[in-house]
Amino acid sequence: MSFSQSLWDANKPLFQSTLELPFNQELAAGTLSQERFRHYMIQDAHYLVAYGRALAVTAAKSDNAEGVVQFANAANEAVVVERALHGGFMRDFGITAEQFAATPLTPACHHYTSFLVSTAWSKPYPVAVAALLPCFWIYAEVGRDIHARSAKDNPYQAWVDTYASEEFHTAVRGVCATVDRLAADANDATRAAMHAAYKDAARLEWMFWDSAYRLDEWQGALK
Repeated sequence: MSFSQSLWDANKPLFQSTLELPFNQELAAGTLSQERFRHYMIQDAHYLVAYGRALAVTAAKSDNAEGVVQFANAANEAVVVERALHGGFMRDFGITAEQFAATPLTPACHHYTSFLVSTAWSKPYPVAVAALLPCFWIYAEVGRDIHARSAKDNPYQAWVDTYASEEFHTAVRGVCATVDRLAADANDATRAAMHAAYKDAARLEWMFWDSAYRLDEWQGALK
């Protein structure tokens, strides 16, 4: 078994719980409220900026030229390409640039982005890559699952198609290959840290979707 597959298998129950979240169930059925999808879109656009930073820092830490290109390109995709996709969704769902700019990160988004950026800066390269993998892999598999059962005329089909695409899955396989290469040369302590980083990020993926469904925000005096 590859190391990346061991990461996946160790967190299978968490992935299954992610598939079963009301947000993803209703997204597949096309019944998710526009309010919840707008909430998700705004937070995901904020998230992608931080994710791009984490990818760029990880690229700078790479132990070879291929890794620099791999993660620098991924940073470009996160900030430029996917934000362009989000911009289209925001226009379609009535989110203005002013609304986006005025909306702060939710607790879940703040937690997740802080975790990724701090891990990229402070942890060894293999651990940083392991922390970045769930966003690639879980999104791809959630997209594939929803695509297989998406309702006819689903208003969210463009989102589903993006993350179920072969292009996105090719990127996932590339990151898995990097994780496997790094794990093969790592000691037991580093491999354990890679497992821990992957699990933390997978948990935060779950929290991100759950918080979007609950329309979560800072409460009371915390606002």
